[in-house]
Amino acid sequence: MGAVEWVVDEDEYECTLSEETQKIAKDELRETKNTRDQALEQMRNWIKMNPRVENCRLDGRFLLRFLRCKKFNVPMAQEATERYLLLRQVYHPAFNHLDITETNMEELLSLGYLFAAPGRDSKGRRVIIARPGVFDPHKYTNVDMCKIHAITYESLMEDEESQVRGFVHFADGAGVSFPHLTLFTPKEAVRIVKNGERTVPMRHKEVHGINAHPSLKFALDFGMSLISEKIKNRIKVYTSLEDAINNKMDVSMLPKEYGGTIPMKEMIDLWRKELLAIKPTLLSHDKMKVCLELYSEKAREGAVSALKQGFGCSSVGSNDSTMYGITGSFRKLEVD
Repeated sequence: MGAVEWVVDEDEYECTLSEETQKIAKDELRETKNTRDQALEQMRNWIKMNPRVENCRLDGRFLLRFLRCKKFNVPMAQEATERYLLLRQVYHPAFNHLDITETNMEELLSLGYLFAAPGRDSKGRRVIIARPGVFDPHKYTNVDMCKIHAITYESLMEDEESQVRGFVHFADGAGVSFPHLTLFTPKEAVRIVKNGERTVPMRHKEVHGINAHPSLKFALDFGMSLISEKIKNRIKVYTSLEDAINNKMDVSMLPKEYGGTIPMKEMIDLWRKELLAIKPTLLSHDKMKVCLELYSEKAREGAVSALKQGFGCSSVGSNDSTMYGITGSFRKLEVD
């Protein structure tokens, strides 16, 4: 049953978290050596027994992404893992061959479209900087956009300190205009946001945005309507950098151009080194595989309502309506 050779085999997990981070993991995520060992064993047995999962990573660091994000609720972590594997396959062009050296990826990185600042903030979190306005919607596609995000988040999620401490996001909306909004249909946008929130196992601690153009307010409102109350409460939008600084936003981790100390180009060069080091791991994920025939059509096309009940080890297929679906009408993704 299942794959003969796993992408990464089971390992004897050794906790490398700092003592301070272990305490946070215990207080906020209910993680102790005991709960961790038991949960990892349950996750591995479930993957091996699950007829829908053909290949997956079985190492602790990978499985703990999902367990930590779901606070060691094992069924929820299982659902998130399977949803993640299915999404990778369904949106194949956007989530496979995550290679930062590809021309479009390298260009978007050099432009400073999306990158992580070096080091950590005062609470031990990595800070992710997004500058959507530098994305040329006439030159790049929605696949490119999804792919650079996948490379960035996958790389960051390999780090266990970050799995526990979470992330801070900073976005500069300068230059974002109507053509950016037409990259995705509203239906695709809904599915990306909803699936992303359920599937990408990241703890989003703070989100700061500046320079949101008033003409895009309807799009911002639409986006806000899609996300959970918990995340919504962590989002702060300012009219300008000056407004953000006046409201005591911490700029110490941002590029020099935004009030920090390290020039943006230097940050991007350091981030590129991190991405190149992790590249073999990201490329190995292309071996991860689920058996698509065992999912309902709705699940295969990304309907957010499609995966819940059917995600246990119950028989699947006979009762399609209970499948809790994942997929997107990413029509453009298939052709480009």
